[in-house]
Amino acid sequence: MKLLILKPKKEFVKELNKEISLIKMKKFYVDDLTKDFSTQYGVVTKADLKKKSGSVVKSSMGKEFIVMNADFLDEYKRIKRTSQIMTLKDIGYIIAQTGVNKNSKIVDAGTGCGGNAIYLAHLCKEVVSYDINPENVKVAKENIKKLGLKNVKIKEKSVFAGIDEKDVDLIVLDLAAPWNAIKSVEKSLRVGGYVVIYSPQITQTTDFVNAIKSNKNFIYEKTIELMERSWKIDGRIARPRSEGIGHTAFLSFVRRV
Repeated sequence: MKLLILKPKKEFVKELNKEISLIKMKKFYVDDLTKDFSTQYGVVTKADLKKKSGSVVKSSMGKEFIVMNADFLDEYKRIKRTSQIMTLKDIGYIIAQTGVNKNSKIVDAGTGCGGNAIYLAHLCKEVVSYDINPENVKVAKENIKKLGLKNVKIKEKSVFAGIDEKDVDLIVLDLAAPWNAIKSVEKSLRVGGYVVIYSPQITQTTDFVNAIKSNKNFIYEKTIELMERSWKIDGRIARPRSEGIGHTAFLSFVRRV
């Protein structure tokens, strides 16, 4: 897959005594490199699409595009979705706080379209994801195949009935009733391993935390939520943007002892 980036263009308007944007930066994803690619800014030929990453080409309307090879994140953002996907801010915090790496074995429950499992599999040794919804399983497998990942497996099974994998480094639960999985997690997670709960509602979070605190084989560490606020920086203009990502879910971190 290739990524076409429309080069932004600005012009200083003397009457306004400031620069204005004539063309804003836009991204286009090109899956088929065997034919020309059409945009509202003109056609980019298939010959230009095959040029090396970083090349600047012109469309039939004379607009300049940068041709780039798409990387994992570009393809990840385009996966098919069946439900709300875990945001990158939450996935990133899970990775940072649990220290998972290329040697880690992970179990993910509540697969959805496979977003969390796919991102973790991109970084870690092995990911197994559980979901009881056949449609979720089907779409997740399609997304995994599209990204070419070989180290992630989807199981159509409830973790409440047990987790097949043992000595797991991290278990992520994105479930409506995660407290029902505590026994399964206890048998699967290695000593020192983490379980992370992703819960949109504080009532879910409270019920899980209270349940896990009564189990002597776990130590509850913390519950957090993350807010993301973007900024507009353009010349001397520097201010928060009105849009952003507010509450998505609470993340609760627990360690096996």
